[in-house]
Amino acid sequence: MDSANGETGSGRDRRVQRLGRFLSGMVMPNIGAFIAWGLLTALFIPSGWFPSAALACLVDPMIRYLLPLLIGYSGGKAVYGHRGGVIGAVATMGIIVGTTIPMFLGGMIMGPLAGWIIKKFDAAVEKHIPAGFEMLMNNFSAGILGGALAAGACIAIGPVVEVLSSRLELIVEKIVGLGALPAASLLIEPAKVLFLNNAINHGVLSPLGIEQATHTGKSIFFLLETNPGPGLGILLAYLVFTKGATRHSAPGAILIQFFGGIHEIYFPYILMQPKLLLAVIAGGASGVFTFSILKAGLVAVPSPGSIVALAAMAPRGGLLPVLAGVAGSTLITFAAAAFLIDRKAGETGDKLSLAKEKAAGMKLQKTRIGHDCIPDSLKDLTAIHRIAVACDGGMGSSAMGASKLRAALAKENVELNVISTAIDQLDDNIDLVVTQETLTRRAANQLPGAVHIAIRNFMTTPVYRELAKRFAAPKTTGAPDPAVPPDDAPGAAPAKTEAPASEKTPPVLRLENIRLHLESMSRDKAIRLAGQLLIDGGYVDADYIDAMLEREKELSTYLDHGVAIPHGGGEAKQKIKHSGISILQFPDGIDYGGQTVYLVVGIAGVGNQHLKILAGLAKIIGDEALLDRLREITDRGFVLRQFARPPRKAGE
Repeated sequence: MDSANGETGSGRDRRVQRLGRFLSGMVMPNIGAFIAWGLLTALFIPSGWFPSAALACLVDPMIRYLLPLLIGYSGGKAVYGHRGGVIGAVATMGIIVGTTIPMFLGGMIMGPLAGWIIKKFDAAVEKHIPAGFEMLMNNFSAGILGGALAAGACIAIGPVVEVLSSRLELIVEKIVGLGALPAASLLIEPAKVLFLNNAINHGVLSPLGIEQATHTGKSIFFLLETNPGPGLGILLAYLVFTKGATRHSAPGAILIQFFGGIHEIYFPYILMQPKLLLAVIAGGASGVFTFSILKAGLVAVPSPGSIVALAAMAPRGGLLPVLAGVAGSTLITFAAAAFLIDRKAGETGDKLSLAKEKAAGMKLQKTRIGHDCIPDSLKDLTAIHRIAVACDGGMGSSAMGASKLRAALAKENVELNVISTAIDQLDDNIDLVVTQETLTRRAANQLPGAVHIAIRNFMTTPVYRELAKRFAAPKTTGAPDPAVPPDDAPGAAPAKTEAPASEKTPPVLRLENIRLHLESMSRDKAIRLAGQLLIDGGYVDADYIDAMLEREKELSTYLDHGVAIPHGGGEAKQKIKHSGISILQFPDGIDYGGQTVYLVVGIAGVGNQHLKILAGLAKIIGDEALLDRLREITDRGFVLRQFARPPRKAGE
């Protein structure tokens, strides 16, 4: 019976966590836009620091249109990628036009709803679209569904959401008026330690704060979770009242937490002594009480929760009330912790290390599934150009992990692009993903084409050092990979393990068919080069090039987004031995009959196989971020993987 109840509770907790992550995932990627709006509001409105009628005109359109559209796009993208994001923004526009108040709540409803609808539609019709008509169907279906959703949102959904928003605003005002807001700390402070801080702040409090700020110019809700005072009080108590490893680690943690705004760093100190939750609850409640009495508030969400961010978002004349609330919560937390703290805790550092591991495990609500390791598949280091250290929110523990990895790489004189991000924001530009081990499966589902490394703890893992040494090792040898011929070696021989094309059917695309970073040339010369690669690979007869040029005279093979697909037509099929493609990259572009082309894809298809090739190419062209990367990349292995992999199914 207990087990059943435990499972039910655990499942319910996971559902709440997923909902919280999803809600915060619509706001967190757009924090920069919210901060931009907040700064413009704080500086240039009539009651701002530097009133300006001209610049104040930016404030209303941003909160009325820009921010809800960004939320709608992010919500749709979280459900169904870029395609879902676009239709989510279109649907959100309908709800914006159909109401008279800022539609943050509307964007959080219409964005995911529209993404879900287009996802289900694509899954239903995917198998019924003729090869070669995917792009036409995708564009028109998105346009028709988007227009219908926008119209429905404008006429029917918008007015309903506006009424709900008004009722919610009245409830919030009544809670504030009754002075009951400090009681929120009973939920907020323990939830923060369970790593629900981003979900609470960006999923719940930020939308409420924005609604309030549009009417009053500031909101106390921006201060409830972001207040760094309780965390500072706990860390100061460890600094003053304990000894050994915990005391020595406290000063660095204070700098990161109070000035860097990364609250996650003090959570292990509480998990080491859970009774300290009483101290942060008391400190949080006293801070909220002080904010309420002094009518403190911020003009926009401060992210991360640094004292610097709080000061920047304070309205004119409102900085002292904010600082008073932070100071009060710090003092109360410190005083309460002085009575509760175990002064011998963590003298050897063992308890703190265990607490940090416990924190990582609690964040993911699972036990460890393995040891820190670098997968055996990570052999071709030349294919790794962009690394992501990812977690749920992308701004806390992963930010610290990314910083440590950059430091390890810099120590070995390795230059690589390392970012921190939320798992839901991983994109195809990332080659290697480092995640806490219980998140690795989720990250792999989000980005199946990347290499994934599982670690136990973002701060103590040895993986960063091992990775840096691995990346530094090839530089010391200076020996090129014999299996990958250089891009400037025309007609490079295939790897020794591969049989000649005359002995077996060659793959549709090989490394030898790819030429990158070519200087600009004429259209006809580019077509000849693309055809020559097909000839050299044994795909076509020598006179196939003439058929390609003749086809170009009849009708341009320019496709879209800077891509051309020269190929022979009609009788030229008799000159094709095997299906194959060649790829030429021109970073500066070439003049292709009046269009600028960056990628020339020569095509030869046996029977109807060219339709399958075009279908796969259409999916690549539909991914603008991937196309932008393909125009500049210097790694042929990456290009090979993108064109050789099977097309993704809808929703993947």
